[in-house]
Amino acid sequence: MERPLDCLNNLAQNDWLLGYNSHQFNQIAQELYLELTHLSTCRTPPKIILAEREPIRFLASFIAACAANCPVFLCNPDWGTQEWQQVFDLVQPDIIWGMEHGNNIQYPMPNAQCSMPNRIMIPTGGSSGQIKFAIHTWETLIASVQGFTEYFQLKLVNSFCVLPLYHVSGLMQFIRSFTTAGKLAILPFKAVESGQILNIKQSEFFISLVPTQLQRLLQNPELTEWLSQFNTVLLGGAPAWNELLEKARFHRIRLAPTYGMTETASQIATLKPDDFLGGKISSGQILPHAKVTIRNQQGEILNSNQIGNITIHAQSLAFGYYPINRKNQDTFQVDDLGFLDHQGHLNIVGRNSDKIITGGENIYPAEIESAIQATQMVADICVIGIPDKHWGQALTAIYIPKQSDTSALKIQTLLKDKLSKFKIPKYWIPQQNLPRNSQGKINRQQLQQIATEFLQNPIT
Repeated sequence: MERPLDCLNNLAQNDWLLGYNSHQFNQIAQELYLELTHLSTCRTPPKIILAEREPIRFLASFIAACAANCPVFLCNPDWGTQEWQQVFDLVQPDIIWGMEHGNNIQYPMPNAQCSMPNRIMIPTGGSSGQIKFAIHTWETLIASVQGFTEYFQLKLVNSFCVLPLYHVSGLMQFIRSFTTAGKLAILPFKAVESGQILNIKQSEFFISLVPTQLQRLLQNPELTEWLSQFNTVLLGGAPAWNELLEKARFHRIRLAPTYGMTETASQIATLKPDDFLGGKISSGQILPHAKVTIRNQQGEILNSNQIGNITIHAQSLAFGYYPINRKNQDTFQVDDLGFLDHQGHLNIVGRNSDKIITGGENIYPAEIESAIQATQMVADICVIGIPDKHWGQALTAIYIPKQSDTSALKIQTLLKDKLSKFKIPKYWIPQQNLPRNSQGKINRQQLQQIATEFLQNPIT
C-alpha cells in the first residue's frame, strides 16, 4: 500500500487537480510536511485541527499531517460558536489550520499529549447534532478505496467533487483519485447549480450527490442533460424517495444508490448503474472489503428477506470515537434495519431509533415520507413521533408545502389510498425550512422542539 508521500511524489508531474494548480498543491504539502516533521522530532506529534476553507490548502494540509503521522481532526469552518466550543473542549489542539487563526502553524502548547499518532478524525453528527469524531487511519481509508476500485473494476478513479472535503463523502472522493492517480475536479455545488461547470469528459468521471442536490439538478433541463453524461452518479448521505429515483431513471441518469457512513469510510454497499436503470431498487451488493449480516435482537443471523439489525464487518471500519480508541476492528452494529434479498442486495427499511410506536403499531418514517413526497405537494418532509397519552406516540408530519395554499387535508386525501389509516400523520406542521445538515441529514432533536412548541401554541 502506498503511503501519502509516495502518492504525492507519483503525482508531482501530473496535472491531476482540475480547476486548480496541481504544482501548488504539491508545494504546500511538502512545506507543511517539513514543518511538522521538525516539530515532531522533539515531542509527541502535535494534534492538528484542520478547518481550511480553500480546497487546495485543505487537501495539502491533510496529506502533510498524514505523512508526518500527526493526529488530524477534520473540521467544518462554518460551525457555530457552540459547536467550535464542543470541538476545542474535546480536542485541545496544538495546531489550528484555517478558521480565523490564519494559515500559520500555532506552535504546540506544553504538555498537550495525544497517544494516537497516525489517526484521522472525521466528524459525524448523525441525527443528534452532537459532533463526534470517528477515528480512522490511512489504512482504513485505503481499504475503502480498494473495495471501491475492485467493485467497479477500475485502475484509476476520476472524481467530480461537489461535497464538503471535511466530510467523509467529500474526503473519499479525493482519496480515491489521489491514491489511484486519477483526476479530481472540485467545485462548490452552488457553482454547479448556477451552471458554472468545468469542461470535463463526464463519461470518465464519478460524481457523488445527496438526494436534495440530485433533486435540484433534475429541476434544470440543461443540468439534467449534463448529469446524464456521467459514468456513475453515486447517491448517498440520506434516504432517497421513490419519486426522485423514478425521475432519475426516466432521465437515464446512471445512478448508483449507496449505503455507508463515516464509521465505514463511506460506502459498503452500492447498486450499479445498469441495475438501477434496469429497475432494481436497493442499496446494491456489498463491496469486496466488507461483509454484512442481518441479525435479530438476540444476535442470531437471519435468512434472506428477513428484516433485522444490520451488522457490518469491514477493513474500513473506524476504531471508535475520539478519544476512545478501540484496538481491534471487529464488527459494527448500526442503528439501521434492513434485509439482504436472494441476490445479496442490501435493502434498508429505516432506522431503529426512528421507529415510531403508535397504538401498538410499529411505523418507520421513511415509508410515510416517501408516500408524502409522491403526492408532489411538499418540497421537504420529515415524520416524527411525539408523546401522546392515548397512542403512546402520535405521528407528526413536519413539512414544507410547495404552494402556500397547500392544505394538509388535501395531502391526507391523496394518502388515503396509499397508506393504512394508522400510518397517516395525526398532526401536520408547515415550516419554511427543515433543519438539515449539508449531507441532507435531518436534526430530529430540533424537529421535536419545533413540534412541541407548535402543538403548545397552535396557529389559529
